[in-house]
Amino acid sequence: MNLRGLGLVVLVFLVAWWLTGRLCSPSFWLYTLDRPNERSLHITPTPRTGGLAVLGSLIVGLLLGLILEGPEAYIAGTRVGGEAKRSLWLVGLALFLSAFSFWDDRKGLSPLVRFGTHAVVAGGLVWGTGLMIDTIPIPLAGTLSLGWIAAPFTMLSLMWMTNLYNFMDGMDGFAGGMAVVGYGFLGYIAWTVDDQPLAMFSLLIAGSSGGFLLYNKPPARIFMGDVGSIPLGFLAGGLAVMGIRNGRFDIWVPMLIFSPFIVDATVTLFRRLLRGEKVWQAHREHYYQRLALAGWGHRKAVLAEYAVMGVCGISAILYMKANEEWRLILLMGWSVMYCLLAYGVRSIEQHHKGQLRGQG
Repeated sequence: MNLRGLGLVVLVFLVAWWLTGRLCSPSFWLYTLDRPNERSLHITPTPRTGGLAVLGSLIVGLLLGLILEGPEAYIAGTRVGGEAKRSLWLVGLALFLSAFSFWDDRKGLSPLVRFGTHAVVAGGLVWGTGLMIDTIPIPLAGTLSLGWIAAPFTMLSLMWMTNLYNFMDGMDGFAGGMAVVGYGFLGYIAWTVDDQPLAMFSLLIAGSSGGFLLYNKPPARIFMGDVGSIPLGFLAGGLAVMGIRNGRFDIWVPMLIFSPFIVDATVTLFRRLLRGEKVWQAHREHYYQRLALAGWGHRKAVLAEYAVMGVCGISAILYMKANEEWRLILLMGWSVMYCLLAYGVRSIEQHHKGQLRGQG
């Protein structure tokens, strides 16, 4: 990254910080409160439109990049034929999702309308641009070709990334911190494989999320809201698929980077499905929520999550440099590690309940 690119990231960070501060003010016309209920972790009504600052500052950065260095520098993949169109589609669809989610935040649309819209947007990216994941490498076992299921698999993956970011936006500093760390590592890896446009795109998102995070860290003065978490999840999926399609890395790299979100949201979803619960309803059963409720509180829980995120990002870098044997060991090691972490959360909960019974 050159100095001009670094300056753009810093500028985006400052714009996001300024815009977030404005959105915290009750006098601002976009001010909207999130009022706590029995499924919330917060107890004080808090503004929930911080995602507008993240997306707004990102667009500022992208437009300035286009003006200063031309589209080939800041539209991910323009060095590969046809990728400019895919990048523009990705940004346009993310902005549409942001506007739709802002409307949803105010009107409270049904889950069917919400997920149906997400499906249309994911399908628009896949079938409108031809962007899809068609193979999955399995270390030491070869490559699995997805064939005709490549398009629906990619579409479902994009929908899941879109929604899991929303599912995991339930604790002060969590989704914002994951954006800084996750997109930061994605940008660094793209830079190491000489995909400067993808690197710049990712780092601009990390910068905009960082400016928002200054107001969102525990105790949060503002939340990201669906207006930010939904498009951020979609962008994470879209940029990951772009990198995979262009051969910059395989599917396991972004999976490792964002695995704290992916594993928590996926395991929690299936646990609730097995119990016959309505998975679209708000709840407090994610592992990060359980940690916060088990006496750790927001600050300690989110710092622990940051540590896991950081190690996952480093693991993704090591995966890029490793041979097939070590790649398999790394993936299997994280599978075991997440089982141990889940057991650790359960142990902390049981200890906390024992303390409460002792006090009673």
